Amino acid sequence: FIEVKVAETAMAVMEGADEIDIVISVGKFLAGDYETMCDEIQELKAACKEKHLKVILETGALQTASNIKKASILSMYAGADFIKTSTGKQQPAATPEAAYVMCQAIKEYHALTGNKIGFKPAGGINTVNDALIYYSIVKEVLGEKWLNNSLFRLGTSRLANLLLSEIKGEEIKFF
Repeated sequence: FIEVKVAETAMAVMEGADEIDIVISVGKFLAGDYETMCDEIQELKAACKEKHLKVILETGALQTASNIKKASILSMYAGADFIKTSTGKQQPAATPEAAYVMCQAIKEYHALTGNKIGFKPAGGINTVNDALIYYSIVKEVLGEKWLNNSLFRLGTSRLANLLLSEIKGEEIKFF
């Protein structure tokens, strides 16, 4: 229920949360009920106050580039500060194709509104090469001004452990 989501969000912010992650109502989106999906995002953004709202699209469930772009645009107009590919619990999670479509949507939204929306691919990013692919997509589509942690993040604790292990020369399991 949206009332429970709003209450949980308000409580999290009251307890000191800097960012809130939500998942779009995929069922509502796929049924064409865009208004309810957007209303939920707007209500949760209001509960966030000035804190960042990251909206997870669950791109694997959206299935098509057209759906991914539409969900991206709707989420941004409804109040998302970041759009994120997935929770990592549904496959496919992050894919370069979904990332490209989402970054194109962010670029178009920025051109129309002047607002910079962050991007976070998450789920299935397990190697340095995977990370470089997403980095390259962001750099080529959105430009170098997006290559900072306030606008671009990677959802991958496994990669962090691999990088730390490589640097230290021993297996590290920090995350």
